[in-house]
Amino acid sequence: MSDSGPTFTVKIAETDAELRAAQALRYEVFVRELGGGGTMVDHDAGIERDRFDPYFDHMIVTDVRTGQVVGVYRLLRDDQAQEIGQFYSEDEYDLTVLKNSGRKLLELGRSCLHRDFRSGMAMYHLWNGLSDYVTRHKIEVLFGVASFHGTNIATLAKPLSMLHHNHLAPPDLRVRAQAEHFQSMDLVPEDQLNRRLAMVETPALIKAYLRLGGFVGEGAYIDHDFNTTDVCLILDTSRLNERQRRIYSNERGT
Repeated sequence: MSDSGPTFTVKIAETDAELRAAQALRYEVFVRELGGGGTMVDHDAGIERDRFDPYFDHMIVTDVRTGQVVGVYRLLRDDQAQEIGQFYSEDEYDLTVLKNSGRKLLELGRSCLHRDFRSGMAMYHLWNGLSDYVTRHKIEVLFGVASFHGTNIATLAKPLSMLHHNHLAPPDLRVRAQAEHFQSMDLVPEDQLNRRLAMVETPALIKAYLRLGGFVGEGAYIDHDFNTTDVCLILDTSRLNERQRRIYSNERGT
């Protein structure tokens, strides 16, 4: 199947059926493809869920031709986080610097696309939907964990070091992996790093945020349940230059 033909819609899930469709896609990607797990994964129903799901907005991209949910983003504003008492990322990162900033925050997570829809317009619809959401809610800082597949730090040393040396967040945005789980990303000296090779080994989602002017927090978190190594991405909308703004909003221009 190709995504050159379908027409897509993007919306916030409103029904139990739409939420379950989002959770089913997450199961397909995070559990079946990437080998993740966790206490709330339901293998019989084929859904990936957790205790945070009821508090998040779940953005879904649907292939109109088939009715299939092919993309999902999980979104949590700071006012929603107050209801549950924390952001999801706080299990992995100390977010004090962001929470004390007085700025409007949005946590992103569980972003994924069906394998048949990763090279075309579905991603643009997902990004456009996110851009509209950010504008509507006057979001100033976006953040969330993004993952490398696997937990072998030696094999991830080059891309993690590249992120540390070249994309570390400035002090006013620099969240830090929780002390008890802190994994240094300063693994290869900067003068010994092949940045091009390191970028090739970096997941597409992380590269997309870097192109927008995003940063990473200090330290990585090894998530054995999900078989991933996580970094925290931070995007400050006030730091976007005009070209980056066009990319983010999917505008066309010179």
